Amino acid sequence: MLDRILGTPHLARVVPQLQPELLHRVIRSVGLQDCGELVALATPDQLARVFDLDLWRTSRPGLDEQFDADRFGLWLEVLVESSASVAAGKLAEMNLDLVVAGLAQHVRVFDPASFMPSVTIDGEEMAAARPGDDGVRCEVGGYLVTARGIGSWDAILAVLIALDAEHPACFHRVMRGCRTLSNSRPEVDGLHDLLTYPEQVMFDLALDRERRREQQGFATPAQARAFLQTARQLRLEHETPPPSSPVARAYFRAVASATASDTKAGSTGALSESGTSAEPGAPPASADPAAQSALADPTAPPSVADPAAVSALVEILVDAGVVRPQPRALLQGSQGHTPRLARLEAQLQVAYDRDQAAYAMRNEELAYLANAIMTGCSIQARSFASQEASDAAVAVCNLGLENWPPHWLPATAPGGFFVEAEASVPDDFLVGHDLISVFQVGWTVLHNNVGMYAAERLIEILTHFRCDDREIQAGLDDLRIALTRQWQEGTPWRARDALDVIAILDLPAWATLLGLIDECPVVHAAIIASQGTRIRSVSASAFEFVSANSQIASVRDFMQSLPEALSR
Repeated sequence: MLDRILGTPHLARVVPQLQPELLHRVIRSVGLQDCGELVALATPDQLARVFDLDLWRTSRPGLDEQFDADRFGLWLEVLVESSASVAAGKLAEMNLDLVVAGLAQHVRVFDPASFMPSVTIDGEEMAAARPGDDGVRCEVGGYLVTARGIGSWDAILAVLIALDAEHPACFHRVMRGCRTLSNSRPEVDGLHDLLTYPEQVMFDLALDRERRREQQGFATPAQARAFLQTARQLRLEHETPPPSSPVARAYFRAVASATASDTKAGSTGALSESGTSAEPGAPPASADPAAQSALADPTAPPSVADPAAVSALVEILVDAGVVRPQPRALLQGSQGHTPRLARLEAQLQVAYDRDQAAYAMRNEELAYLANAIMTGCSIQARSFASQEASDAAVAVCNLGLENWPPHWLPATAPGGFFVEAEASVPDDFLVGHDLISVFQVGWTVLHNNVGMYAAERLIEILTHFRCDDREIQAGLDDLRIALTRQWQEGTPWRARDALDVIAILDLPAWATLLGLIDECPVVHAAIIASQGTRIRSVSASAFEFVSANSQIASVRDFMQSLPEALSR
């Protein structure tokens, strides 16, 4: 794919027209080390937004992302491979705080005069102080630069020399910033619980990034966690539906504000990538021009690439799966979907036929839900893949439609017809109702009737279960204690590691329980294999998202049969 991309005619004019999100997908697909020629053609504004996506990592799914200093060093190496002058030029036009914070993770900067021999007023000669690093050091532009580690040192040194020669004003601002961050830690005093200056700089950098991404339509990990946590606590027995989620309301307000700003600025796109609005990891269509246009970066220079060259690049990305050729909305190609999603598909079809604006809004809500799941939730103790997050959002919404409380429906349907207490939602329900509240119902049902139920049932089983092997019995007791504590907190998935003892007794049961007692409970393929089907072997990682009450019924059947399985 990279060879075909680099062979695109007039590539130097095509790359600056790429949306940063799309450029990042290409880099992620090919590998940063091999994308030096492509990165060298990107504009500083493109790289700044790609850095927002690529330079931040999290140690565990759902946690806040932290700046990845090693990745920043790798980016410098890739840029310098093209040309130190080009790398310096791009850094000179980027956010100064980001450049300083990134460099300060790799080097310390001092004034050379600070380490020169001196003479006291008494005439006593003082030996030169040491900068505190016994490693590599070099004097650049009147500053002493010492390496915190040998990684990326050559690339950093080359960039600093080029900055000093070609962008002296920027060079001195960067070096003064790094010098401030190179100070030793202050003495412990009554204020030692406050953030140090370097820590405050990184905090401010992360906060600025969150604000930018909010304006582009992304949900932050903290917002996603808050939304998913409150969605689990819905009280379905209340007489009236709860008010809409304040976290979701704030998100869509930010989206609307960003859209209004874009409209006022007149930002437009030349080409469209279908389906981006429904893709996790990319903001909804109304939130960011990236969802309206896979190409055409509004920050790019006014020169326009040859349409044939642009078309050739798009064809390459479509063939490689980086760009999807058609929408992933449920109405497209739904014949291949599981019948369990039929309820949601039918509702969306009615919304599509009767109210295009409502249908578009439902798709934006699906995009938000998928982003929230991918950003704030885990599955099998790992992060969600993009497709998995979309599938999970759709499944939970379908489950929410099946379990929408009848007493939340109006007493009469349109036209004055009486609605029975056990009636399901009307066919045009999604024309006037949002998917956020539907998802909350499904997420609550999934949490209570699958995750919490399976944990409670397992605790009950382990209370009466006895094993002749003392070591196994000790492991089962530890599991019961840990699971009970986490079940009481409403987070049974945090006892995941203690479930390993179940694998000794019954491996399929262990794999199934891992899926059920999870942050996003799923039905493992072992349940399907145990239901009298012809399936005799299943993959350890095969599962289905819970989208229907029939699957919840199979979960209950499995938990009822679990004592017998463990006793074999």
